[in-house]
Amino acid sequence: MNLQDYKNVWIFAQTQRGKLSPTVYELLTAGRQLADDLGEKLCAVLLGHQVKAFAQDLINHGADCVYVCDVPVLENYLDDVYARVLSDLVAQYKPNKFLIPATNMGRALSAKTAVFVGTGLTADATEVSIHKEDGQLYATRPTFGGNLMATITCAKTRPEMCSLRPMSYEKAPKQPGRIGEIIEVPVDTGKYTGSLAKFVQFIKSKGDGLDLSEAEIIVAGGRGVGNKEGFKLLEKLAARLGGAVGASRGPVDSGWIDYRYQIGLTGRTVKPKLYIACGISGQIQHMAGMSGANVIVAINKDPDTPMMKAAHFALEGDLYEVIPAMLEALH
Repeated sequence: MNLQDYKNVWIFAQTQRGKLSPTVYELLTAGRQLADDLGEKLCAVLLGHQVKAFAQDLINHGADCVYVCDVPVLENYLDDVYARVLSDLVAQYKPNKFLIPATNMGRALSAKTAVFVGTGLTADATEVSIHKEDGQLYATRPTFGGNLMATITCAKTRPEMCSLRPMSYEKAPKQPGRIGEIIEVPVDTGKYTGSLAKFVQFIKSKGDGLDLSEAEIIVAGGRGVGNKEGFKLLEKLAARLGGAVGASRGPVDSGWIDYRYQIGLTGRTVKPKLYIACGISGQIQHMAGMSGANVIVAINKDPDTPMMKAAHFALEGDLYEVIPAMLEALH
């Protein structure tokens, strides 16, 4: 592999149910920084069916070039099919760095693509940068349960690949009318029809309420909530505030709330304007997922917990007394 043949920074522009994933704009921010440091172009890759319409939006948010593979066979996501298409694109255009979102889709896609390409992958990174001396990608991620941060490099193969945790970067600002190149890549659909997996049906997850990634206010519960029924009280407060419900790992492990609400290293990363932590001790694994909140309010009987010390406002008391009082005040 001649490393000098590989140029430009790529990001994978994930689409879901006919929409661009919000994390795309975060990747454009991270990718723009890398491309500028390298003096190379920032390119986005769009796979799917009827997705070409998103290309100009990606350019308006910072992409210099957009590769579009728009065919019916890519309408529904299958990781081996998407990974084969991506690996063929990599072989043809030879990108230098490649960022993929560490979403449920992105985690599977990035791993399989790296295997097909024959390169290394740093998974679930929270920060990326370019080493000035040799132009390598430095990808930093939590390790040992969040107790240490590891910086990982991939010296001998290209592209250097990384899956980046959502909410790690700010969203790229829109620049209407920005000029860029759109390249429609022909796809031999017969080449990608041999997958053992088949798309059968999309079933939307049950449960009402705002998605955590979009919520500006989050009311989260920990083991201090005590039981499954306790989360109904948190749901009332979240609904009153126009926010979403979240949880630390303990309640999820206990079966009190579904995994999709989990916040932390092994769950979601969030950056709300207001984060209300109810009965959450604040172990480092959880704090890593919500420390970017603008304002943190902690409710706990124990004033010495890490969350109470990290909070902007710490309310010492029983959440079953404090939250009803808050609901009354908000009436």
